[in-house]
Amino acid sequence: MRVISGIYRSRKLRTLRGLALRPSSDRLRETLFNILGPAVEDAMFVDLFAGSGAVGIEALSRGARRAIFVENHPAGIALIRGNLASLGIALAGANDSPRNKAFAGTAEILSQDASAALERLSTRRIKADFVFADPPYANSDAYGEVLDLLGESELLAADGRLILEHDHRRILPAIAGQLERTRVVEQGDSVLSFYHLALAA
Repeated sequence: MRVISGIYRSRKLRTLRGLALRPSSDRLRETLFNILGPAVEDAMFVDLFAGSGAVGIEALSRGARRAIFVENHPAGIALIRGNLASLGIALAGANDSPRNKAFAGTAEILSQDASAALERLSTRRIKADFVFADPPYANSDAYGEVLDLLGESELLAADGRLILEHDHRRILPAIAGQLERTRVVEQGDSVLSFYHLALAA
């Protein structure tokens, strides 16, 4: 697996064999970031169920201000730390101001489940420009939990976006609280569903 574009372009990323962690394919990541385009620059990016950290690292490579990696699988946490270290990406503390330019391009790791992490980030008054979530495809509850929490919280910035990666057979709701699905992109057996706050859609 490699970083696709940006300052870390073509740099290798480690991942695990087997299905414990299922990284987003290079092709799907490329599709995702082609859609997001230059909006990633200077963005606050949250990578839920981060696995190897490939999506959040891609965001940093393309100029994101900070990427917050959320993962509760010990092997995943170790992978994220190793991949960040191999690229020389600094880890910032939770108390650092996300708007402080001194911490541009830094990473933060939250080693907890997605629901707890979203509540924690909301408490910290983080305003995320992008939240990407790629739960294990078999974890049916995770999709609803993420949609419910983000649909009722103020974590997303006014023009922020939630992107859920899921199996093509899974049907997600068009509306979830304040969130409205605005785009669906299919690629092979995987789908990217894009949500905006309804007032910003």
